[in-house]
Amino acid sequence: MDRRSFLKASTLLSLAGTLPSCATNPVTGENDLILLSEDEEAELGRSSHKQVMQSYSKYYNPELLKYVTNLGEKLAEVSHRKELIYHFTILDSPQVNAFAIPGGYVYITRGMLAYLGSEAELCGVLGHELGHITARHGVKQYSKNQVTNIFSTVVAVLVGNRTLANLGQLATAAILRGFGREAELEADRVGAEYIAKLGYDPDALKNVIGVLKNQEEFDKVLAEEENRDPYAYHGVFATHPDNDKRLQEVIKAAKANINPIKIDDNEKKYLDIIEGLPFGPGEGQGSSRGSKFYHAELDFKIKFPEDWKIENLPTSVLGTSKNREVLLELTMRDLNRKITAQNLIERLYGDDYKNGKEINKSEYKGYAATVKLDTSFGSNHKCRVAILYKNKKEAFQFIGTTKDNDDFERNVKVFDKTIESLRKLKESEKELAQPKRIVLYKVKKGDTLKKLALKTAFSTHAENRLRVINNMFPKGEPEVGSTIKLIY
Repeated sequence: MDRRSFLKASTLLSLAGTLPSCATNPVTGENDLILLSEDEEAELGRSSHKQVMQSYSKYYNPELLKYVTNLGEKLAEVSHRKELIYHFTILDSPQVNAFAIPGGYVYITRGMLAYLGSEAELCGVLGHELGHITARHGVKQYSKNQVTNIFSTVVAVLVGNRTLANLGQLATAAILRGFGREAELEADRVGAEYIAKLGYDPDALKNVIGVLKNQEEFDKVLAEEENRDPYAYHGVFATHPDNDKRLQEVIKAAKANINPIKIDDNEKKYLDIIEGLPFGPGEGQGSSRGSKFYHAELDFKIKFPEDWKIENLPTSVLGTSKNREVLLELTMRDLNRKITAQNLIERLYGDDYKNGKEINKSEYKGYAATVKLDTSFGSNHKCRVAILYKNKKEAFQFIGTTKDNDDFERNVKVFDKTIESLRKLKESEKELAQPKRIVLYKVKKGDTLKKLALKTAFSTHAENRLRVINNMFPKGEPEVGSTIKLIY
């Protein structure tokens, strides 16, 4: 046997040691396809946690983290895997999301916390995510993915295809995706069981799913209006929970075994602890107010057209028309040469530009021109670009374009007017650059969500946004004397 054949045989033997095996599911008592021991599961969790934290940052609020952790640990004590040490992390993200990875790692975003209405609902979310861990859903998904990759790797080694062999490196990503409806329903069942054991009404879990389903339905309206695909929570919702017979059965079964010492849903306690929570972009990320965007750290204010949507992205501010066919993006650019803004545009885009003009209406001065670039709308597309110097080392960079080239010329004035609105913040505007926050409001006689929406910081669809965050979508009004969440 030559050396190459020996290496192939050795690889096959090493892979054979990781071929499918069965393990007893702690929740169901049935045998599942599992490739990992509990120690390997823990190691997978630790490595996956590092991956998660490369994509997110922690939300720093010790009191809130302690509150979430205490509730999570109480649920863990009545779970099927009490021996695990669970790690709870609040992610500094406006996304409405919660997820878990093997080994006891549970994550919830501050965006999710903003939409919940009580301690019982928070326990419903945490219980559901613990259900994924205790039923080993992530490990099962990882194992199925690995089996496919193992056999792909065997074939790759035999045929000498290195690219195919590298597929195994993608296996960890399998546990970070959402699960199918069967796994989600099982996590609902287990989560409802856990919160009932503590004494909470399992209907809290149904309320949570209702909030998420309402948000999903509202986003479908926005998506159609904005000509995009709707966003979706990683769970799978075929219908509203009030009409989901299987979910109703799960909730009913949990109620039959509820702790005789019942716990109040603790709505007031929960709302008090999340008051002041940022809603949308967080600290130091700037804030949109109506058609204006303010950023304290970068010291600027800009005004977009009245009917445009402003998206505060991690590395840019994006303004788009209602149908998303006209857009203007603002980013920051490091400067490397002591040249004028016009010279910089020539170096970046060539000197074959059109309609060049000086921008000098505020403290930030520069140059704008029309060039042709490859964009998501097509190649060699007309774009309005501008460079405005912030200081000697940084510049604001704008790129504006339209989906249809025929619409470009009529929007050049729109782009230039927006670019020329860029200026330094006034002292009185610095507060506007702070994040929007949750503020509690006690409902008075005559209040309606339509009237209260006028007091919020929402620039579009204010009433429906207020309804979703208070779980009153698409209709209904708050009771006089009740406490609701407003956004300022």
